[in-house]
Amino acid sequence: MAKFYPELTEELQDFIQQQHLFFTATAPHQGRINLSPKGIDTFRILDAHTVAYLDVTGSGNETSAHLIENGRMTIMFCSFTEKPWILRLYGTGQVVRPRDAHWPRLMEHFPTVPGTRQIIQLTIESVQTSCGMGVPLYEYQGERQSLIHWAEKKGTEGLHQYWTEKNQRTIDGLPTYLLDPEPTDK
Repeated sequence: MAKFYPELTEELQDFIQQQHLFFTATAPHQGRINLSPKGIDTFRILDAHTVAYLDVTGSGNETSAHLIENGRMTIMFCSFTEKPWILRLYGTGQVVRPRDAHWPRLMEHFPTVPGTRQIIQLTIESVQTSCGMGVPLYEYQGERQSLIHWAEKKGTEGLHQYWTEKNQRTIDGLPTYLLDPEPTDK
């Protein structure tokens, strides 16, 4: 049965820290819903009401644009071991980029990961647990290094060029403001 919480309890925080994979979901007012798997030790619990993750370079930048437009976000953790549990964090997301004033303070929580382009921070409005009895059992074998090697090979200039070509607009045409500041008259 589903159970709601107003914040992350110690038990829920322990569960999150045991997971190697999480999923993020965002959607614009009009357009495609974005659902993405994440890993590479990029997730951090900042307090019982706030979490954040390093957003590394990917083929798109949907989450950023959706959060700029409306802030709605869900993060889901799912156990693939004996304890059949699904945990969802509902809240308002914010994009934090290297040019933002609180970037240095947030980056203190994360390791250096090649290809990092921004941090996504979620202010939690509610937390839900539900059973995951239909989720299959899987065994964790380790992190893939492909994305890290790709980013290292690209280098700083190559990543900037990739962001310019591939991460400035979503597949629905929304601006991400990855490289340019958001207009103040939105």
